[in-house]
Amino acid sequence: MKVAVIGAGLSGLGCAKILQQAGLEITVFEKSRGLGGRMSTRRTESWQCDHGAQYFTARSAQFRDEVDSWIRAGAAAEWQATIISIGERPADLPDARKSETRRFVGTPGMSAPARFMAQGLNIKSQCRVQTLQRRGGGWLLGYQSANGATETAQFDWVVCAMPAPQSSELLSSSAPDVSAAIQRFGMQPCWAVMLACDNPLEASFDAAFVNEGALSWIARDTSKPSRKGAECWLLHASEQWSLDNLELTAEQATTNLLAEFARLTGIELNAFNVTQTSAHRWRYARNGDAPDAPVSRLESGLKLGICGDWLNGGRVEGAWQSGRHLAQSILNCATCHHPNPDR
Repeated sequence: MKVAVIGAGLSGLGCAKILQQAGLEITVFEKSRGLGGRMSTRRTESWQCDHGAQYFTARSAQFRDEVDSWIRAGAAAEWQATIISIGERPADLPDARKSETRRFVGTPGMSAPARFMAQGLNIKSQCRVQTLQRRGGGWLLGYQSANGATETAQFDWVVCAMPAPQSSELLSSSAPDVSAAIQRFGMQPCWAVMLACDNPLEASFDAAFVNEGALSWIARDTSKPSRKGAECWLLHASEQWSLDNLELTAEQATTNLLAEFARLTGIELNAFNVTQTSAHRWRYARNGDAPDAPVSRLESGLKLGICGDWLNGGRVEGAWQSGRHLAQSILNCATCHHPNPDR
């Protein structure tokens, strides 16, 4: 049985891995060059910086075992950071300074666990799936390959492992009811600004949750284990600021958020000697409220599955669980209809 997995974030890779181990023929399509989705690291010759997911926790025993395997492989490590809160903390949030939560990061960058999980999988990077059509009881995918050519491929099942708005758009013609159902899972944007500098910032913290103004998170990326290069800081804008300023240029966003960083920390940017900046606009960064969301979604009649962190709490662990949950659902369904998955 042939399965196309669209999206090489943690949910898609987790789903693909389980299905392949069960004997199914898997192809993973990823529109970007790298793997990991929002577990992403920007790299230059002189610095690197995680500009998406900043760390992950492991609450369940299953995921703790998975993280332990990443650590043994050198793909992750614990980040023993000094984290503070700036501004008045909402009453429903724990005090970061008193939290005993263990935080982990990918090593040498946040995408490392995804690359570890991808070993042995057939992955088509820089391939953007453009159309999905029901064909002969299965699916015909139309995609633009890495060389720019338009190609098609036939599959028995399709897994959409993308942000909700992208999955909804791709399914709008071939599965309109499913597309409409997942439109309610709104996702919010986030501007990210990275800054490399010659002079290390003399700060008493490695990261901060920010509860006021334009920023929501500040982190000294070079405080994470196995980071190399110049000192680099990551600034995440707040949800509201990102919404209000979504269409700014990268330069405009950088100027505004650097000024806010200086205001919050009380530093002089000239003394900091910022040598290089880079900005990234995540259009689909944070999940909206969907308390009744399933862990994953299976449409057995369509031979279609949907997974992602947005269906399961919005965390790295949630993405991993969603992909595995969907894989098992597909195997249960596929075994029922086709006892021999290698038919």
